[in-house]
Amino acid sequence: MPVNQSLFSRCLAFLIFNLAVGYSHAAAKEIVLLSAENSVRHEAFDLRQHISSKVAKQWQVELTTLHGGMQEGCQLLTINNGKLKILIVPNRGMSILRVEDTATGKVVFGWDSPVKEIVNPQFIDLESRGGLGWLHGFNEWMVRCGLEFAGHPGLDVMRSNTGDDKELDLTLHGRIGNIPASELQLQVDEDNPTQLIVRGVIEERMFYGPQLRLVSELIIHANANEFRLKESVHNLSAADQEYQIIYHTNFGKPLLEAGAKVVLPTKKVTPMNQHAADSIETYETYMAPTLGFSEQVYLIEPWYDKNGITGAVLHDRKRQRGALMTWSIESLPYLTLWKNTAALADGYVTGIEPGSGYPFNRRIERHFGRVPVLRTGESQVFDLNYKFLENESAVISAIERIEGIRDGREAEVLSSPPELPDFE
Repeated sequence: MPVNQSLFSRCLAFLIFNLAVGYSHAAAKEIVLLSAENSVRHEAFDLRQHISSKVAKQWQVELTTLHGGMQEGCQLLTINNGKLKILIVPNRGMSILRVEDTATGKVVFGWDSPVKEIVNPQFIDLESRGGLGWLHGFNEWMVRCGLEFAGHPGLDVMRSNTGDDKELDLTLHGRIGNIPASELQLQVDEDNPTQLIVRGVIEERMFYGPQLRLVSELIIHANANEFRLKESVHNLSAADQEYQIIYHTNFGKPLLEAGAKVVLPTKKVTPMNQHAADSIETYETYMAPTLGFSEQVYLIEPWYDKNGITGAVLHDRKRQRGALMTWSIESLPYLTLWKNTAALADGYVTGIEPGSGYPFNRRIERHFGRVPVLRTGESQVFDLNYKFLENESAVISAIERIEGIRDGREAEVLSSPPELPDFE
């Protein structure tokens, strides 16, 4: 979590951040695809038309504008490194729609949501259905929850523009996933084009409200079966600000199936409610698609290695393929496991969700001390790595890595949900 800084240190950190917003690697070519500041937007883009043939052999990058239905005007950025194809939605807070295997064209990271189109945020009413409007656009493999608040809808006490404390309704999972990126650029070194960076900036601001900036960098290497997200949240206000963030990472078929398993270095696991408590003994395994299934959510405190890294593996029943996620515990100390093994048509999916806290309403999270604060000029970095495990050997190796973090330590498994405060 952020540490206290002197005035000099805070000013220096703010200066470094502003330099970072416009930084340029000495040999890197920067291509601006979108800029609110300069009123730039490419309706269509093909990297091969802007770079040398040497780079074009390593990368295929295309930006397209979608039309029809609720996706009208949304853009889709497709990154192909020869191994993986990553589809990013700048309009939806730089969410990642899905990841495909370029050899087979099949989805490796993603799920089949009842929401079929990439919904333009202009068609989303976050307050609909009692604050559940976020679900009208929910179909991404990875979508961020936050930044001012995340978690369940409900009342929280907030300072109003008149200086009084009053209860206001918070909507499900905040606004960041429905805010279009203000800046979008590519960075690639034409002399050594083995690395490509996709950089986006999302502003969550309002008068008498949050002044938060998310800077997102997706870093990927040519012909690699993994990629990295290095991101930061910045407090641009003159006052301290709370923030919350959850990396809602969702998997369906082909990884999710009857007998699939998630391997976690669990230190402590707590069911979120009694329905989840009834199945606590099998929280790491999955059922086949089941009509009428009600979600089960487990709150996990993970062990971590000597470098402060923790992780998770999700693999299919036969351990033939899987996904490895790793992240820094310093800024993402909590993990939510969401199991929604409903019928295929209704969204057969599980979520592995590192976060600054759990998905209770912010009022509850604050009560338990899980709402971090950024002082003026401060920022917090988040560092996550995702790897596609394409065969049994890779799956076993990843499981061994997670088991190494656990190091034989037993998990504390609670059979009852936490006792929540009554704010009435």
